Amino acid sequence: MKIFIVSDTHQSHRSLEKALEQEGAIDMLIHLGDVEGGEDYISALVDCPIHIIGGNNDFFSDLPREKDFFIEGRHIFITHGHPYLMGLNENGIWKEALRRGADIVMYGHTHRPSLSEKEGITILNPGSISWPRQPGRRKSYMMMETDGQGNVKFELKYV
Repeated sequence: MKIFIVSDTHQSHRSLEKALEQEGAIDMLIHLGDVEGGEDYISALVDCPIHIIGGNNDFFSDLPREKDFFIEGRHIFITHGHPYLMGLNENGIWKEALRRGADIVMYGHTHRPSLSEKEGITILNPGSISWPRQPGRRKSYMMMETDGQGNVKFELKYV
């Protein structure tokens, strides 16, 4: 299964379109918030299941703020991250993932990519595909691949 993970598009879709073209067929798209009204446009770009949540800039949106779901038996918890003070560290979001029994937690908000593991929980942030803030300011997203045998691989990619 090929899963495209993105965050913080902020109504700027050119790099998202380019990255989707670069990846070819995907099996799922996960957007971790700050779509700013672009959810219908993003949904029209792909022909696969989509999970989109609202972020701190998704004012007046009916998008859920957090979601839990499963991918090949792994419990996924997605959030934009701002309620967990992500600008400081990942401890708050890790504790919430632990409380929920999640295997993988995905968040956005910081516009900086990261991938770590703490006590069996994978914590990832794809960065921002529109407005990156990490050194070098490269527009980023992540790909998650599963093989149906319980193996999961994550790859940070750039547009």
